[in-house]
Amino acid sequence: FFSLTHRLAIFFTTVAAAVVLGLGMLFLVATERHFLELDRITLKDKQHLIESIVVNTNSIDDIPSRLRESLNNHHGLSVIVKNAKGDVLFKTEGFQPPATLDAPTPEHRISEIQSWKNQGREFRALNLRVNPAHSAAPPLDFLIAIDMEDHMQFMAQLRRTLALYAIGAIFVSGMLGWFAAYKGMAPLRAMKTRATTVSSHRLDKRMPVEAVPAEMADLAQELNKMLDRLQNDFQRLSDFSSDLAHE
Repeated sequence: FFSLTHRLAIFFTTVAAAVVLGLGMLFLVATERHFLELDRITLKDKQHLIESIVVNTNSIDDIPSRLRESLNNHHGLSVIVKNAKGDVLFKTEGFQPPATLDAPTPEHRISEIQSWKNQGREFRALNLRVNPAHSAAPPLDFLIAIDMEDHMQFMAQLRRTLALYAIGAIFVSGMLGWFAAYKGMAPLRAMKTRATTVSSHRLDKRMPVEAVPAEMADLAQELNKMLDRLQNDFQRLSDFSSDLAHE
């Protein structure tokens, strides 16, 4: 259905598309992991800050004001503080995490990093349990969350850029593949042109063995041997016809 040139071009384009798309996916996964590690570092840093505030504050009642003062300038950071009864002691304005988040247990003072989406926004959060400075006071549960809006915007722009690049790269690869296949088939077209000149009066024409690639040299040699046999047979037939006409 397709010519050999088109088949080679399609194959080359398919391979190039697989390589480009594979590299694009690998780059996206590596970027996502990089952002996850950055968020982990950020949450751990805020964890140390909160632990320092709780440990160095003499009264639990002073913790909300200290947190508000320390976290006010941290863009995209939200915190909720609850006491042992589940009462909210401090909460960043407008922050509403889902109720299904895992809380840290007494055996595990810090939970794993969790994530969720809310109204088109994505958050990563860390739950931790901190004992106040007074050992008699019950522990406090903290939920530290960071808004991933900047990360999501960056990833969306990166996906668009990679998609445009992939389309352009695949198109260019397809054109180059067709051009390479077309040029590679040039010796075969030359052999075809030489074959069209062969007739009963021009059996001395031969295929250009030296001018074709090594992959086609054997074919050219076999075609030349076939033309030699045809020329010899035709010559014997001509001689026999001449002798017959002479008799």
